[in-house]
Amino acid sequence: MTTRPRATAVATAAETSVGAPAVRKPVESVPRWAVRVAHAIPLCVLPSGLWRVALVLGLAGYDADFPWAVWERPYVIGLSVVSEGLALLALGLVRPWGEVVPRWVPRLRGRRIPIPAVVIPAALGAALIMMLCAYGVLNQIFGFVEPMNDNGDGFPTSGPAAWALWTTYAPLLAWGPLLAILTVAYHRRRRANDADVRR
Repeated sequence: MTTRPRATAVATAAETSVGAPAVRKPVESVPRWAVRVAHAIPLCVLPSGLWRVALVLGLAGYDADFPWAVWERPYVIGLSVVSEGLALLALGLVRPWGEVVPRWVPRLRGRRIPIPAVVIPAALGAALIMMLCAYGVLNQIFGFVEPMNDNGDGFPTSGPAAWALWTTYAPLLAWGPLLAILTVAYHRRRRANDADVRR
């Protein structure tokens, strides 16, 4: 008679182990500040994407007659779409679909997502974004690459068009740090919830 409660506890722990169906409600919920940060990340990326779209459409305030190669316009538009899509993935760090596979996914629906499968890509992404942003800023200061100008050869370096460029790209500097903070919060929350399950 004493083995039944123990067996029940073991079965419950097995159900909530990594890769098994998630049936227990998390003890530690997502804090409000983390939700706000997750929603802020796509908004930080959006202005630069809109600027690139305006560039392709000749609405960026300069270089309207630039001779685009066949592949360049789709590349610039694709870069904007992919960047925004990656930024939206930050919502998975505060939403259920970042912890449990959604129901519409065949075979894996309802399975708990292993913590490293989320934390490692998010951490690497945050580090890469911060490195790229740091390079962009340092390049503007020290000129690692020859600066482009307003003569149709590249990005504007002065005037209203330059201010529009810098204003729309400046929010990108927050993407990496915000993603890093959100990743740490996700990792701590998942670890705390898993530790409670094992008790």
